[in-house]
Amino acid sequence: MSEQTIAEALLLGALEGLTEFIPVSSTGHILLAGHFLGFESTGKAFEVLIQLGAILAILSVYSARLWAMARALPSDPSTQRFVAGILLAFLPAAVIGASAHGFIKSVLFETPMLICVMLILGGFVLLWVDRWAVRPRYTDVQQFPLAMCFKIGLFQTLSMIPGTSRSGATIVGGLLLGADKRSAAEFSFFLAMPTMAGAFAFDLYKNYDVLTAADLPIIAAGFVTAFITALFVVRSLLDFVSRRGYALFGWWRLVVGSVGLAALLAFG
Repeated sequence: MSEQTIAEALLLGALEGLTEFIPVSSTGHILLAGHFLGFESTGKAFEVLIQLGAILAILSVYSARLWAMARALPSDPSTQRFVAGILLAFLPAAVIGASAHGFIKSVLFETPMLICVMLILGGFVLLWVDRWAVRPRYTDVQQFPLAMCFKIGLFQTLSMIPGTSRSGATIVGGLLLGADKRSAAEFSFFLAMPTMAGAFAFDLYKNYDVLTAADLPIIAAGFVTAFITALFVVRSLLDFVSRRGYALFGWWRLVVGSVGLAALLAFG
């Protein structure tokens, strides 16, 4: 393990935290950056396991609200419906992610050209949805109907293709189904908790036998920077999208995808 490898892990961890909760595809960014840096992780586990930092960041920011919901859950129908909605939304990704895990990691994660194309396509979708002038029907995540939550979960399955973006797919799904910009992002935050925790646990289970002691400092370095940078994003994103919308992230995707595609065509 070299200092260069640790520096790359710190950089990729910061990239994970900065991009996990905005609709630009954190996995796509990390895989592309790792490709051009020549960074190789055991079983492609690093790219998934450092998400624990982002998970802990959102748990820390929402800790008071989560605790209040836990206390209200046994007796409050609104809280019970919201938790049921999150679990329903999580279900499609859990089923598809577990059944297609090998294909996703061995094929889709190893196809940087596909990542660039999905970044570009997603950028156009995000720009279109951001300008879609439809009056929202829902402004409170706890009032989303259960059927709507499940449909957002179906949108989330698109993020199995790296470059699509988990948050991007769920936010676009929420907007198309009638959520306003702030509540669509907030629902994506809540849905991220079981989705990312499940992905972390499943990937750790799948790669436990191949990970070595040499992998731990690399993963730890990425985890720390992912946690720190994700804290900043989670604390500021809702106010930002309420005022500015999602156009900036659509343009971001177009630029990154186009630059990545040009670099792949030029240098391989």
